[in-house]
Amino acid sequence: MRIIAILFICLPTFLAAQSAEEVLKSADAKIANNKFKEAVAELSAFLNSNANNKEVLNKRGYAKNQLGDFYGAIGDYNFALELDSTYSDALNNRGEAKFNLGDDYGAIEDFDKAIKHDPKSAEAYNNRGFAKYNIEDLQGAYFDFSKAIELDPKDADKYFNRAVIKAELEEYISAIDDYNKAIELDGSSADSYNFRGVAKYGIGQIDEAIKDYDKAISMEAKDPVMYENRALAKTDKEDFEGALADYTKSIELYSEDPDTYNLRGVIYYNLEDYDNAIADYDKAIELDPYNPVYYDNRALAKAAKEDYKGAVKDYSFSIELYPQDPETFHQRGLAKINMGDNYDGCLDLNTAVELGSEEAKDSIKELCK
Repeated sequence: MRIIAILFICLPTFLAAQSAEEVLKSADAKIANNKFKEAVAELSAFLNSNANNKEVLNKRGYAKNQLGDFYGAIGDYNFALELDSTYSDALNNRGEAKFNLGDDYGAIEDFDKAIKHDPKSAEAYNNRGFAKYNIEDLQGAYFDFSKAIELDPKDADKYFNRAVIKAELEEYISAIDDYNKAIELDGSSADSYNFRGVAKYGIGQIDEAIKDYDKAISMEAKDPVMYENRALAKTDKEDFEGALADYTKSIELYSEDPDTYNLRGVIYYNLEDYDNAIADYDKAIELDPYNPVYYDNRALAKAAKEDYKGAVKDYSFSIELYPQDPETFHQRGLAKINMGDNYDGCLDLNTAVELGSEEAKDSIKELCK
């Protein structure tokens, strides 16, 4: 019993005597195993008697950030930076917390300072690239991701990040080169294949794009976007049955995207299944009643069923939402004429011509004599 009592009495002394290095090592092990709360508790216990240790404050801030306690994390980084305003790691980490809170400009300020004090921080450049991307500074993001690659050329994610920017800048061939490098370094990412497929689609390599989508889906079968991407490529090849199957799978995985219903409706329309097309457009409009394209598409399907009154109603909704589209006036005019309302129909055709429709001129010559 005495031995146990002695050990119990000595335990607090042992904990208090732990060095910062030992605490940080122990916390790192917990963080590596996603035990962030335990890491925060251990680091907090150390800070109770050693409040002015910037490394421990920074590490606790990191653990809090992983828990989603972004304000708490920023508080710890602030304390660390009061002790050392040039502490690059804390500046970078505080920038990440601000980024997570949606404060992109504040994050960039911190990443700027982190880079100033540590110009070889690939992580700070990479993080600043994300923040610049969010504020639509694509050229700035391109530079930062390139610099991150220069400093850390073995990280697949950095090539992937730059490839995304290149693709948005429509530099598809160069983007494909970066996706290739990302896959070479880490072939386990379904996203790399999926996004490479998008880039290949962008330069018209439809068959190659489908191969990449096939590979991505074989690795990650529950991502609705991948099925939608493949459906778009199949549509270009007029493989409407294949596209239909992919859109249906995408909707099965995520049923709240109005555009997927709209796109599947287009496939049904191409297959002359107008009832199912209208049902999909109905769902798209239910989810997003302010998109004029959905009304235009539903109107086309209704017109194909000779429901011209319903088509005129949908075109009218579309015109309320976007009154500058000449094609909507053109199509509404044709639907009115098919109903026998030549006067109003020809007025719509004239409006379409005023808005720039050349096709409406031909319709006027034929129908408005």
